[in-house]
Amino acid sequence: MKVRPRLLSHENGLALAVLAGAAPAVAAAVWLLHRAGLPGTAQLVMIAILAGSCLSSAAWVRRRAAHPWRTMASMLESVRLGDYAVRARIRGDRDPVSEALTELNRLGDALRDRRLETLEVNALLQKVLEEIDVALYAFDEASNLRLVNPAGARLLAEPASALTGRGAAELGLRPLLEAGAAAVVECALPGATARWRVRHTTFRASGRPHELLVLSDLTRELREEELQAWQRLVRVLGHELNNSLTPIQSIARSLDTLVRSDALPPDWRDDVLQGLTVIAARSDSLARFVSSYARLARLPAPERRRTELEPLLRGVVGMFPSGRIELVAGDNVALNADRDQIEQTLINLIQNALDSVGVTGGGVRLNWRSTRQWVEIHVEDEGTGLANPANLFVPFFTTRAGGSGVGLVLCRKIAEGHGGTVTLENRVPGPGCIATLRLPLA
Repeated sequence: MKVRPRLLSHENGLALAVLAGAAPAVAAAVWLLHRAGLPGTAQLVMIAILAGSCLSSAAWVRRRAAHPWRTMASMLESVRLGDYAVRARIRGDRDPVSEALTELNRLGDALRDRRLETLEVNALLQKVLEEIDVALYAFDEASNLRLVNPAGARLLAEPASALTGRGAAELGLRPLLEAGAAAVVECALPGATARWRVRHTTFRASGRPHELLVLSDLTRELREEELQAWQRLVRVLGHELNNSLTPIQSIARSLDTLVRSDALPPDWRDDVLQGLTVIAARSDSLARFVSSYARLARLPAPERRRTELEPLLRGVVGMFPSGRIELVAGDNVALNADRDQIEQTLINLIQNALDSVGVTGGGVRLNWRSTRQWVEIHVEDEGTGLANPANLFVPFFTTRAGGSGVGLVLCRKIAEGHGGTVTLENRVPGPGCIATLRLPLA
């Protein structure tokens, strides 16, 4: 077995270098003492003094060389163990060793400050995780739970200490972990049964990939929105029904009183016919209102096909009297859309514009502008403008006599079904307004 030679330490090497450097001088001094003819005892004493001086110098160099390195080693060990309080004492001279120790002291100060900041951030994060009403689960690459906040532990009806280390399938979270990004999943957990909005994100801890699962309960939010929607719907329906039924009831009672009287007036037939006419008119109005609401509620999902935009717009313009709408041509782009639904949307927007300019006698202009991903179709009019923009998309709200109040709501629903939007705003400078239908390109 070959034995590797043992290398000298740094300080021992310096001591040997000092002795090696002094050896020629000691040899020369011994030769001079011998040539001087001094007694043997005196020569031995002088040689002993020279040797002792050399050994003392070598020992001093050895200690001086080893001290700063041992100090640095102690400081680095303290840093490795997380103790940033150890500091080196620096002498006044600015030699390389002092500069190195000064930088180590500064490194300790920086690491201490960084650790304090990290502790404060972790404390804040822990407090936030404890207080938020959103369930958080962190899984490692083997789908084992590594971190859960109190809200997440409540959903699983177990303490966090009993959940950590268990697999997603065992905890019943596998369907949620495999759900798509920003999905809404209805799932029964030990602590609650609800519709959950699921979010995923990935992060790395200790160099290994982890996945963060975030669950937020939509049940309460959906119930509150549903209640508000029902309240608005009942309020609008009640208003419309009262507007139709009140005169019908009043006229019906008047006609009942008339026909039950013993002596009929000469013009009783005219009164009856007039009352029946009013009843029929209000009944027709109520039937149109119910039909409009049913049309809005039964809007089918769009059947998307590739559709060239310019022929579609020219076809819509051709449905109105010639000369009433100015078509300004733009780029010939294509949509992936339901042609019938887009036509209906444009018809509603153009009809609103024509109704508005019917008062002022202004014009209506149809144009479009495309970008890399979107096309914006503008219906500009020189009419009266928007007096109450806040209620434009409120169902059954209308400022037009005989209007149903569902046209713009239907337009917005169709646009959103295609991944687009509908907006209306007053022209600046006026008069009139601009309706913008924004749709994604094919």
